[in-house]
Amino acid sequence: MSSPLSAADASIDRRLLFLLSLTCGVAVGNIYFPQAVSPLVASGMGVAPDSAALVVTAAQSGYAAGNFLLVPLGDRFPHRPLIVAMLAVTGAAMLGAAVAPGPAWLIGASAVAGVTTVVAQVIAPMAAGLVAAERRGAVMGTLLAGSIGGILLARTFGGLAGERLGWRAPYLIAAVATLAIAAALAFALPATVPPSRQSYPALLAAPLRLLREEPDLRRSCLYQATLFGGFQAVWTALALYLTGPEYGFGVQAVGVLALVGAGTMAATPAAGRRVDRRGPEPVSLVAITGTIAAAGVLALGALGGAPGLAALAAGTLLLEVAMQSGMIANQARIFALRPDARSRVNTAYMTCAFLGGSTGSWLGAGACTRFGWTAVCALVALLACAALARHLAHRPARAEPRGNGEAKAPSRS
Repeated sequence: MSSPLSAADASIDRRLLFLLSLTCGVAVGNIYFPQAVSPLVASGMGVAPDSAALVVTAAQSGYAAGNFLLVPLGDRFPHRPLIVAMLAVTGAAMLGAAVAPGPAWLIGASAVAGVTTVVAQVIAPMAAGLVAAERRGAVMGTLLAGSIGGILLARTFGGLAGERLGWRAPYLIAAVATLAIAAALAFALPATVPPSRQSYPALLAAPLRLLREEPDLRRSCLYQATLFGGFQAVWTALALYLTGPEYGFGVQAVGVLALVGAGTMAATPAAGRRVDRRGPEPVSLVAITGTIAAAGVLALGALGGAPGLAALAAGTLLLEVAMQSGMIANQARIFALRPDARSRVNTAYMTCAFLGGSTGSWLGAGACTRFGWTAVCALVALLACAALARHLAHRPARAEPRGNGEAKAPSRS
């Protein structure tokens, strides 16, 4: 094992960066592939579709809890044992899900996996401290690309593997992949010195204090909670809709449709450059209005047949681009607030985002099973309109932060 390193001494070579990016993708994918297999869970366990969708809600809620409970520990404990332990618990929880005898067991295992699979949010601050400032943007971009890749491929993987091998297979494969990465990182990660000696209660209290003190953080949390809630509502309901009587497809169709989101990987860098030039506010507005437009396009999926499928493909792509663009704008805004506490600011932000996502997942499943696909689209539009109303009510005091600037003028929110 290597000796502890400070930020000035450590470095990340290409092989380690690739491994960290792969880790982010696998970890994030663990909470997305259940969206594609929930119809198979329903039929395999003999439960109602909306009951099976609670597995997705549990994973999302667990992820929100993990952001709040575990991510701040990255400022208190050495990264290598912390990350390896989190991945090991996630792998064990995935194994538990794969052998679940009933829905309650599966929901519990999914919640545990959601809590501990937040390693991407621990890796990002660690990596930022291990590289020189002139490399930081490139490294962060690579890690984000790994996370986006995990999101895009997870549903495809879940749908294809679940359709051919049964719903338990994706959980088993994910468990093996997660445990293998944990073993690799146990040797590959450099040893680091924790940057803080604060107690655990103090670390937990910091995000709540920041939410109370920073109106722009609260505003960014609202934006992402509503947009991500709509995003999760669509993808949870989409598996039920495409496998229902309207289309009658297998769950692999959900995975294939998810590949349309690959266009996001080309669109989000453009959004980042726009934030650098104009600040986050214009990009936030485009993201919110884009989500409302996506809801209208997705509603045309009720037409059925080829026109309906084309609308679903176009709508999901627009929704994904809008949500990811909003994420870039929001993080540019919040990281300019407290440069000395970015991990804890990010903890507050991501916790709120995934609370919104888990709520949207639950609402989307209920809306689809009780009222149909059009109700899901109406829910997405309603959530985005709440964000739009808040955005239009915002009155900046002087100047908005630009890109990743370190200073911010006070704002009245």
